[in-house]
Amino acid sequence: MGLNFWAMLDLRRIRGDPEGVAARLKRRNPNIDLTRLLALDEERRELQREVDEIRRRQNEGSQRVAELTRGVDPALRERILSELKGLAEQRKQLEERLAQVEAALEEELLSLPNIPHDSVPSGTKEEKVVLRVWGEPPRFSFPPQHHVALAQRLGLLDLERAARISGSRFPLYTGDGAWLELTLLWWMFGLHVRDHGYTPVLPPILANRRSFLVSGQLPKFAEELYYCPADDLFLNPTAESLLANLHNDEILEEEQLPLRYVAYTPCFRREAGSYGEEQRGLIRVHQFNKIELFWYSTPQTSYQALEELVSHAERVLQLLGLHYRVTLLPATDLAFQSAKTVDLEVWLPGQGGYYEVSSCSNCEDFQARRGNVRYRPKAGGKPQYVHTLNGSGLATSRLFAAILEQNQRPDGTVVLPKVLAELLDQEVLG
Repeated sequence: MGLNFWAMLDLRRIRGDPEGVAARLKRRNPNIDLTRLLALDEERRELQREVDEIRRRQNEGSQRVAELTRGVDPALRERILSELKGLAEQRKQLEERLAQVEAALEEELLSLPNIPHDSVPSGTKEEKVVLRVWGEPPRFSFPPQHHVALAQRLGLLDLERAARISGSRFPLYTGDGAWLELTLLWWMFGLHVRDHGYTPVLPPILANRRSFLVSGQLPKFAEELYYCPADDLFLNPTAESLLANLHNDEILEEEQLPLRYVAYTPCFRREAGSYGEEQRGLIRVHQFNKIELFWYSTPQTSYQALEELVSHAERVLQLLGLHYRVTLLPATDLAFQSAKTVDLEVWLPGQGGYYEVSSCSNCEDFQARRGNVRYRPKAGGKPQYVHTLNGSGLATSRLFAAILEQNQRPDGTVVLPKVLAELLDQEVLG
């Protein structure tokens, strides 16, 4: 896999409290079983002890042979050389088995998701906790239209031509729709740089296998990624996958933290499967644009950082005047790499429901262990793993839909939020 197995989920932590770790992981998935992992770990340690003992005996034997070259007891020298040859063969066999066990152990560790934080509730997706609600849902004197109907009438989207070019679930923004999409991205990117103090980044869109191992998309979610086999590169499903690798194999200074990055990328997700009527249009697509927020912080400040990260994503919706709610995801609905996730869900009156537009997560040291990203405490002591956090700030597809649906008028036109109207020099679409 290319990663040191010590850099996965903390193996010492699992070994020290296997029942406690298993119980917490079972909150995410009751089928998780650590039996094989613990057996492999025990075998690996026993093999390593045997290899170390043979190495010690080889060193002693080699030293004795060196002494006997001075002409003392040639028969004894030959016997020791014969023993050394046997030890070398024995060591070779043990090291081959050790390599097999380490590979299997690494595979087991890579398959384990992050341990949920204690504040994460148990339960299923339907049991998410609503933390707060902002604004009121718009009231209409007419049946609100779906964003697809509004966009097609106003010439903002052409899904038929997009399907001819690429297939289903790829958007094609046209006319004022293209301007609106680009303006949203430019405005959000600038907001996070100027008002929230993020460092701007435009990363590569393709990344190598190690990058996706570090971020947590591989090996478990390979089928959801677009892959370029000739180059062994993957298209990013989110800029988190790229930003999580900015400081691999580095030791940062505590004074540098937190590091906060904002990136723009198009994002690509295969998401194979069939979808219902409620997910048509821009609700679930294979390609979308997103502004991503990413933090590197100390463990002591990462949950305070999560609250600040959420507030930055919320600020986008507040400035756009869009009604939304904030929810805390239960353990079974967490992303593989997340220890805690807070979602922002915007109201779509055309569907009569809330849809996620941002997931803000604290991954604690899960990605940092895989990427070997540490910091040197200013108080002294050995380097520690950083905590990484990520959140959409925001993804535009559902945001685009919410702007249309929450601001529609009886004649099918759409009033633009003030911040966008000023940038586009246009108050109404249509």
